[in-house]
Amino acid sequence: MPFRKEKSFEIVFMVLKNKFQVAVNGRHVLLYAHRISPEQIDTVGIYGKVNIHSIGFRFSSDLQSMETSALGLTQINRENIQKPGKLQLSLPFEARLNASMGPGRTVVIKGEVNTNARSFNVDLVAGKTRDIALHLNPRLNVKAFVRNSFLQDAWGEEERNITCFPFSSGMYFEMIIYCDVREFKVAINGVHSLEYKHRFKDLSSIDTLSVDGDIRLLDVRSW
Repeated sequence: MPFRKEKSFEIVFMVLKNKFQVAVNGRHVLLYAHRISPEQIDTVGIYGKVNIHSIGFRFSSDLQSMETSALGLTQINRENIQKPGKLQLSLPFEARLNASMGPGRTVVIKGEVNTNARSFNVDLVAGKTRDIALHLNPRLNVKAFVRNSFLQDAWGEEERNITCFPFSSGMYFEMIIYCDVREFKVAINGVHSLEYKHRFKDLSSIDTLSVDGDIRLLDVRSW
C-alpha cells in the first residue's frame, strides 16, 4: 500500500498506447489495460478525504510516435538498422555514439519490459578494447539492479545497493544515463536511481552503446 495517513504523495498516470501506468512517489505501482479509448477521456475526478495541492499535465509526442529512432547514434549491427514504420528496435542492439563519452554527455534508452521478464542489460563500451565501462543489469527475477565494469578481460565487483528497484514486468521506462566528472548518474522515469563511480578513466574512448535482454527497445538517443 503506497499511501499513509497525513503523508504527502505524488501520483503519476502515464497514458500508453494500450494501458495506463501508475507510479506513486516515483515508484511503479500498477498497470491497467484500457477499457475505453483514451481519446474519450476528458475529465479528472478526485474524491475522498484528501487535500489536493496541485494537478499538472505533460504531453510527450515521443510516446505517441509509431516509429523507433536512434538519434545521435549510428547503428553497427546491420540487421538492426531502423526501418520506416518499425515498432521496435531489434535485439541485441549495438550502436556507436556520434560523439564520444565525457562529462555532460547523456544517453537515453526507452523501452518496455517484457511480461515475465528475467533481466536485461545496457552497456557503455570502449569500442577499440571492448572494455565495458558501465554495465547496467536490472534482474527482475531477484529485484536487483546490478552495476559493474568489464576491464582487461575481467569483471569487477558488483554494486547492488539501491533504495527502490524501479522496474516491473510490462512497464514502460525511460532510462537516462548522465556522465559526470566522477561518476555516471542514472534516472528511471524521471526519478534518480543510482550513481556509479568511474572505474574506466579514459571516458573519451567510450563510444558504443549495447542493449539486450527481455525488453522491447523503442528508442535510443544521445547528446
